[in-house]
Amino acid sequence: MSVQEKAAGAPDVYSGELKRGLKPRHLQLIALGGIIGSCYFLGTGYVVESTGPAAMFAYLLGGLLVYMVMVCLGELAVHIPISGSFVNYANDFINPTWGCGVGWSYWTTWVTYVPSEMIAAGIIMHTFVPAVPTVYWALFFGLLITIINLTYVGTFGELEFWLALIKIIAIIMFSVIAVLIILGVIGGQPSPGTSNLLGQGGLFPSGVWAVFLTMVMILVNFQGSEIIGLAAGESQEPEKTIPNAVKNVTYRIIALYVIPVMLLVTIIPWKEAGLEESVFAMALNSYGFHWAGAIFSFVVLTAAISCSNSGLYATSRAVFALAREGMAPRWLGKVNARGVPYNAILFSVGGCWIGVIAFTVDKSEMLYTYLLALSGFTGAMAWISICWSQLKFRRKLEQTGYDVSKLKYKVPLFPYFTHFAIWAQVACLVVVALNPDLRASLYVGLPMLILPMVWYHFWGKNNNVLDSGNRVRFEDVFKG
Repeated sequence: MSVQEKAAGAPDVYSGELKRGLKPRHLQLIALGGIIGSCYFLGTGYVVESTGPAAMFAYLLGGLLVYMVMVCLGELAVHIPISGSFVNYANDFINPTWGCGVGWSYWTTWVTYVPSEMIAAGIIMHTFVPAVPTVYWALFFGLLITIINLTYVGTFGELEFWLALIKIIAIIMFSVIAVLIILGVIGGQPSPGTSNLLGQGGLFPSGVWAVFLTMVMILVNFQGSEIIGLAAGESQEPEKTIPNAVKNVTYRIIALYVIPVMLLVTIIPWKEAGLEESVFAMALNSYGFHWAGAIFSFVVLTAAISCSNSGLYATSRAVFALAREGMAPRWLGKVNARGVPYNAILFSVGGCWIGVIAFTVDKSEMLYTYLLALSGFTGAMAWISICWSQLKFRRKLEQTGYDVSKLKYKVPLFPYFTHFAIWAQVACLVVVALNPDLRASLYVGLPMLILPMVWYHFWGKNNNVLDSGNRVRFEDVFKG
């Protein structure tokens, strides 16, 4: 079978293959759907409260890091477009044992994060329909996204496109209104000028170190951009769509995160921010736009559903890839006639439902904080693996004598970008270890990385691989 036939997703006689049903516009919005969750609309208040106006620099630094990770992933995904993405890349370029660990660790990322989005959606619906408890709403949304993910992947992509579009429109609406407030055109008050930026302790009222202390939570916000790589195996013309998706998502992170946060800290005193409500709605309410609360409640609802939808997609494709590589039970590597990995989806959503129950049984806010920090740790391990794989990919090209200038898509300023991205994330993990409030997340995060590695090293190496020759490998593309 040729490389072209492999990349096109030819059928597998054993269990079928994933279908390439994602259009370019789907791919563009799927990554944003994973990035812009309810945590952004609700959690930005925590970042502003902790750092002051410097929150915009925290998001800018986070956006720069995302860009570096994305270009590393883009180089890999363009030349080796496989659904398993960084799980397979880690297996091929680093070590299969590491690939097993980071794959199961990434599965943990979404299984712990998706429940928080389901609960957020449940809380919002409970305010609208108090007779129905939050947990029932959360389980309803869990069932809804399960059904969506079990349908043809094109249906998933279409829904995610429109859900993500709602969030983007809301952020643009906020930005336009904020600019008009700053100019003194609307709001019924004099222009705030720079009073909120500089008048309450300056840009860094809590010190520069506070920016780095919030980076873990910011990286949790940005997680989901790597879904582009997981979707590469189901996208049409990945050599064209992946570079565009990487470029556009990077630009949109600046437009949808950094600029709105900069406008936010300009129109409100940073000390008024918090977690009680969406800080964006609070800011508009303070200027008399009382309809903003209801609109942003709806937006947070769509954000929660969208992020849960993307998260379940990501975690199911990760465990599907693990099964195909012999790193998970074989039955998780099967697909149905529509090209959907139904066993992997049901297995993953089962883990999410356990998380939902844990959230509802334990009302402690610390559980929520720990699980978010755990998601930050496991997500950082996936991102480090992406950059590390790209570094090893280039080194392998050099060993084969391949002319790197022929690559269709390359990481700029290699290897400096790659090294910076790796070590910046390592620094974030050190911050987690030094922070008493977040350190406990390592007690779960490290075992979810190490235990699968130990299992694979001693017992899993001899497992049969569900690979019919449809798997695109380095040797298939680069022969020196």
